[in-house]
Amino acid sequence: MFTALVMAGFVVLVYVVVVIVAGTLLLGRVTPSFWLSVLATAIVALAFEPVRRRVKTALSGALHQDRTSPYQVLARFPATVTGSYPAAELPGRMAKVLAEGTGTDRAEVWLAVNNRLELAANWPSGPTTSPAAMDFSACAATAMPPAIGLDRPGSTNLVIDGQRHSIAVRERGELLGALTVVVRDGQELTPVEERLFAGLAAQSGLVLRVAGLRAELGQQLARLEQRTVELRRARRDLVTRQDAERQRLERNIHDGAQQELIALLVNLRLTQTLLGRSPERGTKLLAEQSEAARDTIATLTVLSRGLYPPLLTGAGPVAALRAAVASGPIPVDLTADDFPRCPTPVEAAVYFCCLEAVQNATKHSAATRIGIDIRRVGPTDAPTGIELSISDDGHGFDIGGSSRGGLANIRDRVESVSGTVDIDSEPGRGTTVRAFVPTGLGVG
Repeated sequence: MFTALVMAGFVVLVYVVVVIVAGTLLLGRVTPSFWLSVLATAIVALAFEPVRRRVKTALSGALHQDRTSPYQVLARFPATVTGSYPAAELPGRMAKVLAEGTGTDRAEVWLAVNNRLELAANWPSGPTTSPAAMDFSACAATAMPPAIGLDRPGSTNLVIDGQRHSIAVRERGELLGALTVVVRDGQELTPVEERLFAGLAAQSGLVLRVAGLRAELGQQLARLEQRTVELRRARRDLVTRQDAERQRLERNIHDGAQQELIALLVNLRLTQTLLGRSPERGTKLLAEQSEAARDTIATLTVLSRGLYPPLLTGAGPVAALRAAVASGPIPVDLTADDFPRCPTPVEAAVYFCCLEAVQNATKHSAATRIGIDIRRVGPTDAPTGIELSISDDGHGFDIGGSSRGGLANIRDRVESVSGTVDIDSEPGRGTTVRAFVPTGLGVG
């Protein structure tokens, strides 16, 4: 009505200005000119539609009719949920339609996912003070479903909590989600807007069910992916532990039992020589090797079960070393400070490092004597580390090849407990292996 009146005035104004005013000024007469009438008609024809749109927009803004009417919102809502948009975008589209239709400050779409109401979308998008999720049991206290429902006849089921207006969406008694609007200060929903709100909620069941199922599947997929990652990590850890245990057993057999076997072999060769020169000494030495062989078998049996030598486990590295080198073919002088029992990896590093060094000297150096010196670093009751020194008077070697064989095993063993190794040797003046093994007892 207002638009028609304004456009009628526009037509009259054009004819007055063009035909009468312009005719008087240009032709000096008040009588209408034919050509000026044609010009006025042309101007009206060309400008009528653009002017009409501008007038309509201006009047709508002045009369607060710039937003879509509730009936238009309700009429176009089915198009929003029938495949016009990807399923993942539907909650956001619903929030936008709801906010535009009610003219509220914000609209929210909630989904029922795994016994929790989760905020699926809000419009305008961006940060919100609303919680991301809540338990069903807490919904009533916050004016959110399931304390409300659409299945009660004669009611819009609108629950108001301050500026928040909420309606639950149910299907056959099952809670699918909820729609919420947050009104501006001083704003109240009109009866038409309340009916629009309820109508949108009534049509949202299918959308919320689909969106809820997508959310549940997404969460299950995320849990499966997390479980897959955990299983892969557990498998890697298992393989790593198996490899570490295998390497430990290999080192223990190499560093411990092999030393006893080498000593047994050397003594048997010496016995063979003595039997020809001094039968009594040879017979006595041969009888001693019977006991050494039984000890070696016992050591191999224990190691095959993945355990450390019994004496190492029971009495510590110094006592185990004394027993291990006592029957060796080369005399070994062992001196050691007193120190408390240390973690198993530390004691194993001390024990096997010394045994490996003695074994190397026995096999390669042609030494006549070997010395082992074990010193604590720090107080007796809580040393911070253990210093090892294993020296021999053999022919020595070029340290450029110190990474080979048993010396590499010594480094691996000590460095596995964050220790350090230094090897000093030159051809013709013997070899000294020095190591530092931290105990961890004096920390803090």
